[in-house]
Amino acid sequence: MNSYAPSADSTAASVDVSTASTSLLTDMYELTMLQGALASGAASRRSVFELFGRRLPGSRRFGVVAGTGRLLDAIEAFTFTPAQIDFLHRTGVVNDETLDFLRDYRFSGTIRGYAEGECYFAGSPLLTVEGTFAEACILETLALSIYNYDCAVAAAASRMTIAAHGRPCVDFGARRAHEQAAVAAARASVVGGFVGTSNLEAGLLYGISTVGTSAHSFTLLHDTEEEAFAAQVASLGPSTTILVDTYDIATGVERAVKAARAAGGELGAVRLDSGDLVAEAFKVRAQLDALGATSTRITVTNDLDEHAIAALGAAPVDSYGVGTKLVTGSGRPTAALVYKLVEREGADGTMEEVAKFSSGGKSTVGGRKWAGRILSSEGTAAEELVVASSSQDEGMSALSQAGARPLQVLLVDEGRIIEEHRGKEALSAAAERHRASRAELPYDAWRLSDGESALPTRHIDLDGRGATRR
Repeated sequence: MNSYAPSADSTAASVDVSTASTSLLTDMYELTMLQGALASGAASRRSVFELFGRRLPGSRRFGVVAGTGRLLDAIEAFTFTPAQIDFLHRTGVVNDETLDFLRDYRFSGTIRGYAEGECYFAGSPLLTVEGTFAEACILETLALSIYNYDCAVAAAASRMTIAAHGRPCVDFGARRAHEQAAVAAARASVVGGFVGTSNLEAGLLYGISTVGTSAHSFTLLHDTEEEAFAAQVASLGPSTTILVDTYDIATGVERAVKAARAAGGELGAVRLDSGDLVAEAFKVRAQLDALGATSTRITVTNDLDEHAIAALGAAPVDSYGVGTKLVTGSGRPTAALVYKLVEREGADGTMEEVAKFSSGGKSTVGGRKWAGRILSSEGTAAEELVVASSSQDEGMSALSQAGARPLQVLLVDEGRIIEEHRGKEALSAAAERHRASRAELPYDAWRLSDGESALPTRHIDLDGRGATRR
């Protein structure tokens, strides 16, 4: 690792802060490795990297692929601006030869991966990145930072929507995460089955429905609760959702219904954000029905996770707003994915499998891989099949012979991004794909308790070469 002391002029230099380029969203060693490979002559060797998890994090029974669209956008923006090149030069991160390479950098390789929304398991090759070592190596940190976070949030969202049994879940986590992570979380939550977000930036970028009315401060601002509710109804209409637990819940419910009717309509919903939510939901439902407000819905918030949502299953709740536990992966803030070299060009020009043999559970399986899911005769997923083969035709043939549904799609073709995998329509397609993929899984996969992976992963090496210790 290089070590340097900033010069006086470098610390005083003006910084061109730009969000257009993603190239420095990376670890320093990506670029120092590039420098070393350029010096050794190995940088141009054809290479295959894979992004995968050795195991599912914690006790998760399945993972959810999310972040694909964001990664494709980030790869398109992965170029080095003059200001970034100047920073790398001034701080001595890499030498001039490496800077010359980076000035013209644009990924021109090919990327395949599991389609966004698919469920995945231990060893599933979520991404396969093919190119020269130089161009594929430096995408590692970017790919991992996007997938590790987005997949974790999507898996949490999926568990929460399982627990909700069809009742809508909405993302309220913006204030509990870094501002950009909150936008990513809102997108990933939709992949996992959420139907809306409080985050307006996510609504703008991804076409997600936005939700929100008022907080306790709005009620406290006014001299009386009646005035606050009347003002909200006058502004947003009787169909609004009113937060009724600033003071006494029963009184708040009565005043909220009265405010909506004074404006000529029925109240859309009440929100509960404190107390024993199960007990309060039953009491509020009984009160609303007694008032004749049978169409008024109940939404609950207050530090929910999948277990709290499941506990509310018998309560008369209509929807859930989830914040902290969603944006932190509900106890699993990372998907524990890694990015490893599995195949590279040898000195004689042929492709060779490579792998780590280190102890402590950090070894890898060499070779380019093709993945499929085998279903039982009843149509339930039974096994993840991962075939190592340098030949796509042979790999796909092996999947076909085993009756496996292929899981990988082409995301980037020789530098050209396949547009159907990003954008607003791609997000909707990913959400639908996840519903279908999750529905294939055996019953145990839907359980919220700690457990083993819902599917075993079987590896086959068609080339029979295997990686060798060197």
